[in-house]
Amino acid sequence: MNGEALLIVNPASGTISKHRIVPHLCRQLEKKNIPFRLVPTEGPGHAKELAAAAAAAGTPVVLACGGDGTVNETASGLTGSQTTMGIIPTGSGNGLARHLGIPVDIDSAVRVIAENNVTRCDYGTANETPFFCTFGVGFDAAVSERCARQKRRGIMMYLRNTINEYVKFSPEEYIIEANGKVITEKAFLIVACNASQYGNNAFIAPQASVTDGELDITIVHSGNLLTQAIVGVDMLTGFIGKNALIDTIRCSSATIRRKSYGAAHIDGDALRMPQEIHIQCHPAQINIFTPTKSTRFRPFVTPTKLLLRDMLLSLRHLLPSAE
Repeated sequence: MNGEALLIVNPASGTISKHRIVPHLCRQLEKKNIPFRLVPTEGPGHAKELAAAAAAAGTPVVLACGGDGTVNETASGLTGSQTTMGIIPTGSGNGLARHLGIPVDIDSAVRVIAENNVTRCDYGTANETPFFCTFGVGFDAAVSERCARQKRRGIMMYLRNTINEYVKFSPEEYIIEANGKVITEKAFLIVACNASQYGNNAFIAPQASVTDGELDITIVHSGNLLTQAIVGVDMLTGFIGKNALIDTIRCSSATIRRKSYGAAHIDGDALRMPQEIHIQCHPAQINIFTPTKSTRFRPFVTPTKLLLRDMLLSLRHLLPSAE
């Protein structure tokens, strides 16, 4: 690697204290002879500001240590530049990292960076706001908004909020324009996917690609308690494409209209958006370090392997470190 990398660390991301993560990360980067300068973020928007300044200064590499929000901000500051982003996933979901095959483990993530394999990736925008994994409206947006009001993070908190929101949620009618067609649907949720999953190996668009110049728009139609629960199971097993409640539109741009201003999410972070939302794919706009070997997604097999890997990693975190 030529030149010093900027290491952006979000102290507030994820569920594990950065007081333990950051020293270990620094040691691993030093072992791989990756020179770096560490800068912690000071609040929302700071990672984007740091990344954009680094790209303007010709910094060759910017490393993002944090969750999907940190990755989104860092990547937003690097789009259109030649600076390469490295991801050290330490968040609670890590959707883009998981899609790219970057392990949710510091040592392995640093090895991916050291391999120096770079992929030029797409990203999407919703009303010009960038997303690198998913943008959604409907039920998942309502859950994200509920989670944003709470200080605690983690999978159990997310599941609890999902259940609480499901009890009172009512599907909404949407008008979707894409590929020259207009579709009117009462939908449980609509997700524009640049990558294949939300995070935590929940696959909302298993066949989505970050290098095909298109977005996969997944429509989950309104169903009953049982059929919508099955959608959740199919996301975790990778069989969502075969579910009768699911339709997918592959397109480079689309417009989503709804009745009122309301909840939305971008890469898992809640925000509010107007009635009319314009979705656009921006092909090959950001360099990202990715593993040299990729594997083809296979329903059930791939999610099971990833689940077992996460379980082993969690067990490792419970054991005392040898360092």
